[in-house]
Amino acid sequence: MTQEARDHISQPAAEAAGPARDKRRLLLSRRRFVTAGGGAAIGAGALAAGLRLSQSDAPVVGGTYRDATEPFYGIHQGGVTTTPQSHTYFAALDLATGKRTDVAELLRAWTDMAANLTAGRPAKPMPTTGDAPAPDSGEANGLGAARLTINFGFGPGLFEKDGTDRYGLRAQRPAALVDLPRFPGDQLIEQKTGGDLTVQACADDPQVAFHAVRQLARAAGGVAAIRWVQAGFNETPESQGTPRNLMGFKDGTINPRTAAQQAAFLWVGAEGPAWMRGGTYLVARRIRISLEHWDSKSLDTQQQVIGRYKNSGAPLGQSDEFDPIDLDATDNGGNPLIPADSHVRLSSPQANRGQMLLRRGYAYNDGADGFIERWPPWQQALMYDAGLLFCAYQRDPRTGFIPIFGNLAENDALNQFTTQTGSVVAALPPTAPAPGSFVGQLLLKR
Repeated sequence: MTQEARDHISQPAAEAAGPARDKRRLLLSRRRFVTAGGGAAIGAGALAAGLRLSQSDAPVVGGTYRDATEPFYGIHQGGVTTTPQSHTYFAALDLATGKRTDVAELLRAWTDMAANLTAGRPAKPMPTTGDAPAPDSGEANGLGAARLTINFGFGPGLFEKDGTDRYGLRAQRPAALVDLPRFPGDQLIEQKTGGDLTVQACADDPQVAFHAVRQLARAAGGVAAIRWVQAGFNETPESQGTPRNLMGFKDGTINPRTAAQQAAFLWVGAEGPAWMRGGTYLVARRIRISLEHWDSKSLDTQQQVIGRYKNSGAPLGQSDEFDPIDLDATDNGGNPLIPADSHVRLSSPQANRGQMLLRRGYAYNDGADGFIERWPPWQQALMYDAGLLFCAYQRDPRTGFIPIFGNLAENDALNQFTTQTGSVVAALPPTAPAPGSFVGQLLLKR
């Protein structure tokens, strides 16, 4: 990645940008509703993504968004620092084989397929006729790559499952790949939690993203099976800059953007095993948001809960989204301008020993279901099952997500509007360096 790409930040409009533009931006925010449930906080940095970076030195290729491609081979896996695409399809899978060679061959096949798919080709070469199932289901034919990225993650179950060292890899489990603790307010659903492997496809076309995971899942037959999936979207006009979450606030302002920040907080260094150096760790959380409850609050209350102005994204007391957060600023009465229990204060590097996460998230909408509200007036109603697939990338969850999120889970005013319903942690090794190699080769070919 070039330094220019790393340092590029799309600047937001100022607070006084004008009602027409603000209205247009809000209309472009994702619209979905969700249960209250009073779960833990959304995660450091007011929910999610917005990192405007390119994944490597290779330029995006193509004349239209459908033709555009992102590099697959290189150092880091795509879909981490890649400029966020508008759609994602995330899958967690459980391994069904007892043979390490099966896992290695699956990763080899997946790597070759991912290289084809991200280049806009079918997962495997397609015959013109045949009496066997086609090697590619074909629903993305003609749609182009649409900047597709695919990354693969290794959950704790690859190294040890139910106390068993299935593949002789227990000794290779990185110390940083820890099982997450149960946080206050967690209401995790078993069917949306865990997984031995993760696959995430991101693209500027939802069918391209789904098609990619579908092909990989087909190829895993007998070796791995899908445990849970989550689709998401994140429409972000270039004029808006940082994306807005379903609460209407800009999301992902504070991210490690420079090479120095990424080296410090994102990419695994010499402290990790050789097969993980240049990789990163993912914590993905499925978060429902009670937007009906949120929408009943005044604008001032919402801004106090978040700690930023809704229109500009600026910290309270400041004028620009990227102005420094001043935790010492007070009003005329001596009260903190950024409340003690605000999301921005509690998730800020200043409140977390300087630690940063790379936040990259997608909104989701999974229909509607019934609920009983745990906050007055304790009504029963039908609400949308919608919210956020929050993806946090870091060099070490023990110093990144776990302490930051633990702080939020205990104290964040945002907790009354959010519920954590799904979770997975995974190690994302470096990508395959060149054709003929595969993701995870240093680990699995021992």
